[in-house]
Amino acid sequence: MDTIFARSTAPGRSGLAVIRLSGPRSWQTVEWLTKRGLPPARRLVRRRLVDGDRLLDDGMVVLFAEGASFTGEQSAELHLHGSEAVMRAVLDVLGRRDGLRLADPGEFTRRALENDRLDLSAAEGLSALLEAESTAQHQQALGLYEGALRGRVEEWRRRLVDILAALEVSIDFADEDVPVDVFPELRDLVDQVIAGLRGELAGSGAAE
Repeated sequence: MDTIFARSTAPGRSGLAVIRLSGPRSWQTVEWLTKRGLPPARRLVRRRLVDGDRLLDDGMVVLFAEGASFTGEQSAELHLHGSEAVMRAVLDVLGRRDGLRLADPGEFTRRALENDRLDLSAAEGLSALLEAESTAQHQQALGLYEGALRGRVEEWRRRLVDILAALEVSIDFADEDVPVDVFPELRDLVDQVIAGLRGELAGSGAAE
């Protein structure tokens, strides 16, 4: 698998800019850039980044172990000064290194999905969070990202499974006297699921 990299912060001059790497050569690349031993995972440390004898920047690096990163892969972040000159220099050096390539749009999120670090609703929530402009959009996106929709979907699924199980019982024992009429209860469960779906759709439209 390729090791991918990309700038994670918006273009333009700023005090800080971040480059993210993900894949099997992430840590090796940080070691090569810094000419230093690797720090413990999840600890932000100061390092000078160099290309041979040329100093690229004096910044911070942090490592994430496989299974404990956003993508689920071995990953690293370079926290650098946010000038375009620094970004161009570091990205150019990374682009010339064997086994590394610039990430495709959305590839970090796709890898997180493939490695079960996110589900589709959380990925949608993350996208919505990055685009959020209003307080309502912010809160809805956070809820989606944190699994609010996933919990509701799981409850709807549980109720539908109950409905199917009760229907199967009524079909299997259609020729026998079943003392309890289950259909009013089933209709109530169906109505609850429909109401939940309609409420979710209405809520999604309200935050646009």
